[in-house]
Amino acid sequence: MSEVMGLDPADWAMWREMTTMRSSVDRALEQRLQRDAGISGADFDILHSLSVAEGNRLRAGALAESLGWEKSRISHQVRRMADRGLVERADCPTDLRGTWVVLTAAGADAFATASCGYVETLQGVLFSKLDEDDRASLRRVARTVVDGLLATDAQPSPTR
Repeated sequence: MSEVMGLDPADWAMWREMTTMRSSVDRALEQRLQRDAGISGADFDILHSLSVAEGNRLRAGALAESLGWEKSRISHQVRRMADRGLVERADCPTDLRGTWVVLTAAGADAFATASCGYVETLQGVLFSKLDEDDRASLRRVARTVVDGLLATDAQPSPTR
């Protein structure tokens, strides 16, 4: 079989290498986050977003949008994190339907504990393997794909 599911064999091999790379990097990061701070990659993403936000707080919808997550995923993840004391939910005084997600002291501590190891792992398993040309190429490819997806998302849906 010269083509797999309509893909050129070289494109199929590239796709498999990309997905293997991503899952391997994700697994290394997850293991490090669990070992260092007892948090998940999803926890880390939320804690990072809150740590750089003004007042260490974001509206739940803005947090979902910034991470590219569905609102239901944010809701469930924030509930689990609130149960562990990493974040708090606060009502928005100007919009009764809105909820703030607020970084707690425990969440800030967990993020600080996790950050060094996260960066060290990224450096060790990814960045140190690439020279500057490889990094520039990878950034360019990632930006091209993301820009294409964003342009597609901005297009109105065809009517039937």
